[in-house]
Amino acid sequence: MNLNWRWDFTWEILPQLLNASLYTVLASGIGYAIAVILGLLLALAQRTELTSARLLVRETIEFIRSTPLVLQIFFIFYVGPQFGVNLSPWVAGMMAIGLHYSAYLSEVYRGSIDAVSRGQWEACRALNLSRRRTYFRIILPQALVPAIPGMGNYLVGILKDTPMLSVIGVAELMHAASAIGSANYRYLEPFTIVGLLFLLISLPLAGLVRIMEQRLRIRLGIW
Repeated sequence: MNLNWRWDFTWEILPQLLNASLYTVLASGIGYAIAVILGLLLALAQRTELTSARLLVRETIEFIRSTPLVLQIFFIFYVGPQFGVNLSPWVAGMMAIGLHYSAYLSEVYRGSIDAVSRGQWEACRALNLSRRRTYFRIILPQALVPAIPGMGNYLVGILKDTPMLSVIGVAELMHAASAIGSANYRYLEPFTIVGLLFLLISLPLAGLVRIMEQRLRIRLGIW
């Protein structure tokens, strides 16, 4: 491998890597959206009054968290067809990411909901509010503030885990860099650019999460 940096080669491959970065951001965004919604459902399911359902959800979350993401990607894409579930690499990859991180986000939600003062729950019962109104009008808005840092952390984590999708042929950023390196026998430039692009995407995301947290605190009057 030639370790001498070539600027002409850099400018030649940059458009291809920038295009692949868009797919990486897209996969991260959709996977995160799945994780946010499914994670909330799992967190609420853990608070059901049915003991058997609560235990089933709890064990499911622990199973997902205890197995590697790459194994789940392989399972959904390669084993799924044996059960009649045929998915494209993109769909399988985003579903695997969403499912995997939903287990982690459910714990973020659970801890944030538990952090809401007991007096808020008692006030809702005293006002005879329905369970739905209690959660979505009173509890969850307050729980969202302490949950945002953890949610932002997993958003960046999803972004950094998208290279795992290359194992099933998803044309994300790392997959494109590997293809360029294999075709040209030069890996220094593509992998360096990939590292810089991940950095340029991750830093603004982290800043955006902090801004959202601050604005939500101001809106809810929490300091």
